[in-house]
Amino acid sequence: MRGRALKLSAPRRLVGDLMRFSMRVPRVSVQRQMDLGPLLKARMAQPSRPSWTTLFLKGYALLALETPELRRAYVKFPRPQLYEYPASVASIAHEREFHGERVVLLSSIKNPERRSIAELGALIQAARTRPVLEVKEFRRALKIARLPAPIRWLLMWLGLNIGRQRARHFGTFQLSVYSGLGAESLNPLTPLTSLLNYGPIDEKGLVTVRIHYDHRVMDGANVARALERFERILNGEIAAEVQNYASSENVQAAAASGAQT
Repeated sequence: MRGRALKLSAPRRLVGDLMRFSMRVPRVSVQRQMDLGPLLKARMAQPSRPSWTTLFLKGYALLALETPELRRAYVKFPRPQLYEYPASVASIAHEREFHGERVVLLSSIKNPERRSIAELGALIQAARTRPVLEVKEFRRALKIARLPAPIRWLLMWLGLNIGRQRARHFGTFQLSVYSGLGAESLNPLTPLTSLLNYGPIDEKGLVTVRIHYDHRVMDGANVARALERFERILNGEIAAEVQNYASSENVQAAAASGAQT
């Protein structure tokens, strides 16, 4: 059957390069059925509700703050070793439209554990709505994607395997979810140490949460315990912050308004 050949766009080459390196990671998944009733109740009580993505991001950043394994990476330069970061850098997957094509691009947030839920929500919303080429991480990735393949692969290898550079260019963990579309990914790939995703959240707050991790860095029992602690963080520290979300959102908006004047 005769079809037509389609040239790979820069975003498709970018995804292909990420998969090239992700396939080399010995990845294992651990999941937990969580009851987020207390967090759901706190969120529903707010006139302006923070996104679930923001809540999971802040919670996971707090989890990583007390779980060093989630801030470690397996790197190969100058020799195979684990490299531990003092803080997290979140890598967040966004679906955007670019030149008439729906593409996946990654934004990053440094030190998410130190930021308020309102601030994290504003940063995520900016990455979702600003013109693609106005987002620094998107612009840099698309620029690299236009280089010849051997150069792209060398730059990516160096970025992933030089400890001091890895978090800056790729982050320490990734967050990627489709739950807003009523679906969930069972086997997502990433070159990073861990990827967090979760499925649809029902009316009682029940949800399946998964951590996909690099087995060279940590073991399954550690991840299982981390998921149990993660549930307590979401229903504890995060739910408590959500209860004051409206006032913190107003402060954040006022600060942003003052910065623009």
